[in-house]
Amino acid sequence: MIQSMTGYGSFETIIPSLGKVSIELRSTNHKFLEIVLHLPEGSLSMEERIKKAIESKLKRGRVTCSLNVSARKEGNVFINKALLKKYIIKINSIKNEFKIDSDLDMNTLIHLPGVLALEEEKVSPESIWPGLKAAVGAAIDNLVKTRVKEGKALQGYLRKQAEELRLELSAIILKLKSALKDKLKGIATDEERANFINDTDTTEEIDRLCFHIRNFKHKLIKGQAIGKELDFIAQEMQREANTMAAKTFDVSVSAQVLKMKSLIEKIREQAQNIE
Repeated sequence: MIQSMTGYGSFETIIPSLGKVSIELRSTNHKFLEIVLHLPEGSLSMEERIKKAIESKLKRGRVTCSLNVSARKEGNVFINKALLKKYIIKINSIKNEFKIDSDLDMNTLIHLPGVLALEEEKVSPESIWPGLKAAVGAAIDNLVKTRVKEGKALQGYLRKQAEELRLELSAIILKLKSALKDKLKGIATDEERANFINDTDTTEEIDRLCFHIRNFKHKLIKGQAIGKELDFIAQEMQREANTMAAKTFDVSVSAQVLKMKSLIEKIREQAQNIE
């Protein structure tokens, strides 16, 4: 099934011992598969696993994955009594030395560096990965759904454009025959006519263009990851159209060839959005 490289997918879940997990995936056009991860601090061990999960379902595109964790299970409050005792001794020593008359304030004491800390419960990657893997998989599936939806729209558009290109080429063939017939009437000798026909002959270019258009349509029906193939075919069509434009001798035909070249440009531009 054809996929666009542009899409969005998300998923939220609760993972015991971790908290509420939100995953967002966005993808845009790219020649290859490029994965950019934005993970919470301490999630480095999950990076390679998440990348492999994405790689298993996507072939091309720049994919940005954001993982957010909130409402995490509260840890234990820890008061460093040994350090607090040292602070008090030092403070009292200074008070006595400089004859400072003030009481120690508890609020001040607990905010001294290192006195009050929150001990978070340590969670092993192995214990949270099954739940996280399922959440990442669900987010990827949602991303794929949007890419498939847009891929269908692109497929329909490219089919119409390819058919329009075929009709345009058919019209150019008829005009070329008529223009060549009129042109030859004004050429005096058989040798000059033969040279002119040889210099302006576009039979090979037309045959190749017809083949490329048929091949392009066939690939669209085939589906799957065909973006690179479609882009290559469109490049070949551009090459043949450029050669035709260089050989064209009639103004009206030249205008129609330019129109065909513009149509091929549009086809290639949209084909580059397909995975």
